[in-house]
Amino acid sequence: MLHSRIFPFNPLATNCVVLWNEGSHTCTVVDPGMSSPEGLQQLTDFFKAHDLTPEAILLTHGHFDHVWGVDKLLALYSVPVYMHPADKDITEKMTAGFPSVQGFSFLQHKFTTEDVADGEVLTTAGTAWKVIHTPGHTPGGVCYYSADNKLLLSGDTLFAGSIGRTDLKGGDYDQLMASIKEKLLNLPGETDVIPGHGQPTTIAREGMSNPFLEPFNEPMEE
Repeated sequence: MLHSRIFPFNPLATNCVVLWNEGSHTCTVVDPGMSSPEGLQQLTDFFKAHDLTPEAILLTHGHFDHVWGVDKLLALYSVPVYMHPADKDITEKMTAGFPSVQGFSFLQHKFTTEDVADGEVLTTAGTAWKVIHTPGHTPGGVCYYSADNKLLLSGDTLFAGSIGRTDLKGGDYDQLMASIKEKLLNLPGETDVIPGHGQPTTIAREGMSNPFLEPFNEPMEE
């Protein structure tokens, strides 16, 4: 059985997700966005309490609020960091349009990443994750899907009742909508979704009630 714990970190309440299997002592960390020593302490205390050691870091995309704590974790654990190569430009420049608009200081990171590609399957901490490339929020945005556990980590592609913003550099509304329609809405309806911000949802719930997706719910012509 796969367990998950969500930690909303930093001023933007970015969901950092820790995933581990029953009886396992290794875990996967998704989007470690902790921006403070207190956030890092909260995460490491959780690892210790559950006798877990990170085996890999998965990044859904390169925006600074999702990678804020990567360097902090790598200083404690030597693990690979996976991200789509199309977002390397974002992590290298790191501003991504946010600091000048919202008052965040410039962030500089030194971590390197392992490339992922659409359709690739990564196995971390005993769980297989299919990489689904979903550009639109960023060029290299991806979701991670575990068919065995009926779980999708959607990053900032799909939220409960909303979708990712597309007004930042590299964003593309039409591309994002195509990613959601063609790659996410065809997953089983009972698939649980943990987004990059906000509350968990399901594919069925978003397909039926997400106001941004209503055009895709029109009855097919006979």
